[in-house]
Order: sequence, then C-alpha cells, then structure tokens
Amino acid sequence: MGDSTGFMKFSRQDFEKEPAATRIKHWHEFVRRLPDEALQIQGARCMDCGTPFCHWGCPLSNLIPDWNDLVYRGKWEVAIERLHKTNNFPEFTGRVCPAPCENSCVLGINKPAVTIKNIELSIIEKAYEKRFVTAQAPKTRSGKKVAVVGSGPSGLACADQLNQSGHLVTVYEKNEVVGGLVALGIPDYKLEKTVVERRVNRMVQEGVQFETDVYVGVDVSAEELQKKYDAVVLCCGAEHPRDLPVPGRELKGIHFAMEFLTQQNRVNAGQKFSAEKRISAEGKKVVVLGGGDTGADCIGTSNRQGAVNVKNFELLPQAPKDRAPDNPWPQWAYIDRIATSHEEGVERDFCIMTKSFSGENGKVKKLHAVRVEWGEKDPKTGRFAMKEIPGSEFEVEVDLVFLALGFLGPVKSGMIKKLSVDLDVRGNVKTNEQKMTSVEGVFAAGDMRRGQSLVVWAIQEGRLAAEGVDHYLKAQR
Repeated sequence: MGDSTGFMKFSRQDFEKEPAATRIKHWHEFVRRLPDEALQIQGARCMDCGTPFCHWGCPLSNLIPDWNDLVYRGKWEVAIERLHKTNNFPEFTGRVCPAPCENSCVLGINKPAVTIKNIELSIIEKAYEKRFVTAQAPKTRSGKKVAVVGSGPSGLACADQLNQSGHLVTVYEKNEVVGGLVALGIPDYKLEKTVVERRVNRMVQEGVQFETDVYVGVDVSAEELQKKYDAVVLCCGAEHPRDLPVPGRELKGIHFAMEFLTQQNRVNAGQKFSAEKRISAEGKKVVVLGGGDTGADCIGTSNRQGAVNVKNFELLPQAPKDRAPDNPWPQWAYIDRIATSHEEGVERDFCIMTKSFSGENGKVKKLHAVRVEWGEKDPKTGRFAMKEIPGSEFEVEVDLVFLALGFLGPVKSGMIKKLSVDLDVRGNVKTNEQKMTSVEGVFAAGDMRRGQSLVVWAIQEGRLAAEGVDHYLKAQR
C-alpha cells in the first residue's frame, strides 16, 4: 500500500460527465476520464484491507487492491497484467458494470467508496493507448475443436480462455456483428461499438474464428456442430422477453425494449429502415414500463431521438435512498439509483400496474393504469402481497410504449428443443459443476444458464465453462 493514510487525506473524485442538455444531442460516450495524477490519488484511497471485501463483491474476484496500488505507483503495464488475470474484458465492465465491488468496499461503510470501476476503465484504456495490449496467440495447439454458440460477454470470455489454452475455437453468432448485447443491446452512449470491435479484432489475431449471420438451430443444426466439434458451448443469453398480456397489447406502438434498442444501434452503425419499420420517439409521448437498466436505456434513447416527454412506470415501490436494516454492508445495496438517463429527463412513478391500452386506427393512444400497494411478505411463499388501491385508476396519453419487464430465460424453440438438454425449475439450461449440460460434450454458460444477470457475471460464467471444457477435452486424449 503506497499511501497508508490516503483514505483519510483524499476525497472521492468521479469522472466528469457532459451536461445532460448537451449529451442528449449525440450518441457518443459522454464521460471524461481523469488525468493520471488524479487517478493515482484515487488509487491511494484504497485501504489494502486485510480482508478485501471488494473481492467478495466482485463475481470475477478481481485483484482490486493490487491494481489500485499499482495505479498509485504509476505502474500501468503491471496493472493491466494483474487486471487481465481475472477479467478478459475490463473495457466492458469498466463502462457498464454496476460495480458491486464498490458496494462491498470497506471504506464505503462510512465514507464514499473507492472509485474501483473508474480505475479499472482507466487501466485498460491506458493499456491500449500505450500498446500494452497486444495479440498473444498460443504457442501450441491441442488439435481439439470447440464451437461456441453466441458472441455475448460469456461466449467471448469462453472463446478467449479456450483459445489461450490452445484449442481451436469457432464462435457462431446469429446477428451480423459480434458482441451480443454489448454490441446491439447496450446504447452507444454507454459503450461505443468501436470498443467491442477493438477487442474482437485482437481475438481474431490470436486465432479465434467468428461466423456471423449463422443462426444455430436454423442455418446450421446443433447436431452438425456436435459432429464437427469436440465440444459445444451454448452462450445464447436469456432472450425470451416478459410480455404484458393485457387488453390492447396488440396495438401498434407497443414494443419490447430490445426491439427498440437494437434497432437504434443498427441505425447508428449505418443501417437503413423503412418508415414503417422504424421505431422512433421523435415528437412522441413515451411510456417506459420497467425501472431497471434496460428501462433506463429506453429513456436515454427516447430523449436522444427527440421525444416530447418520457414517463417511467414501475410496478414495485421506490427503493429507499439508504440501505435498509435487513440489507447491511457488504451486500449489494438495494437503494434508489439515479441513472444518467434519468438525469436527462423523465417522470418516474412507482407502484403502478398497467391494466390495458386503448387506441385509434390500430395505434396506441392511451395507457390505463391503477396504483397498487404492497403488504407484508408471505412466510410460506416468500412473496409480498399486492392489492389495487380503489379509486386510483388513471390514464395517460401515449404514442409509444416500451416493455422493459425483464426476461424469462433462453428461447426454448429451435436449438434447445433439438438438443433436448435438461432445464432447471426457472427454465434455464441446467448444468453440472463443470458447466456441462445433460448432453455429453455440450456445455452452457452466461444468462442462458443462470438467467438474466450482469455483464461481469457473464464473463465469469464463460471463464468457468472454458475451464470445464478444457478438463473435458484433456480427459478425451
């Protein structure tokens, strides 16, 4: 630890952001990194705890105190080596991870936590600037071939690990670009796609092969992959969106969030859509249903497209500003978080249940809702009781509605059905400890296996699946 009293001498300093009124006029990232000297001071705030709970909070078990200290000492090249030991893609997590590590920072008990996420992003960007990140192809090859289905964070992490172990890896992606949700789902203003391309290009240089526009289960069968490869890893995500089966759902202007977000990313990349197919909030009244990250992304995207106004309705109560007594440190803090998209203009409301939609000429014009209240948790089911408040019915005028209600697991038709892999009680692909499914030689990782989760969990899942595949292949020799 370079400065044993740094946590007492220095205050937390976050990255600067463009003003909301400026940043909604473009689609680029709007966060400005701190200069090296300021980052070194932030690294000095790390206490190098005897028991670093940030390790516990991070799904990847990143060696956080190590690289905090290395940044303080200005040893950037060693810092990226230490960071890459546990995290394949710090440029992704440094931008879009909610930083559970900071929730578990010991300093965060009574002071603002160390800026772990910002330091992580600074390390990897400095590494690219200084060309510390270079292609490193494996010196020997095992001769074993592995197919990874899906190129999201879990698929990329799995492919990266397996390639470095010397196996021949081919990644199949149904879309036209590599990256899964980080390429098509996350808005450019949070993660520009050149960041993804930069990493993918390095993986190509190291020997990973990518097959885009190939939908496994449609363009090529899973059985063909089983015959061609020594192992298959399913990393297809949890793409089955939760719908809202209420009267009027069929009206035009009501869309799943991912229809909206992926289309805008494609538009930003230069693709053209007809007026009939284009989903645009320009000049429209928008309602976003769902208060999570995906809902926030819809808010930010709507404002950038020029929405007249944006409302955000959430079925659950608003979270408290501070930790509740039953949610102590170092647990993830269930508190109300103001996303950057919220700063850009939105009316948020909670405990709202949508009852129906109504419209004219087949297009949605009104959302009809009622306020609800939540009671105590049922000790038998673990669920909270909810009831509608009599007389609280209301309606709002709306031109566009986005459903950001979460996901119900992977799509079951096609590949999963053909493979006949076992599913768990939640409808996700079931695996053993080595991440192998009920089908010999077929593995699964990421949201497809654990359900909708964080990018950092997806990376860890991919790494663990690669470890399981590696052991399996070595046993086959």
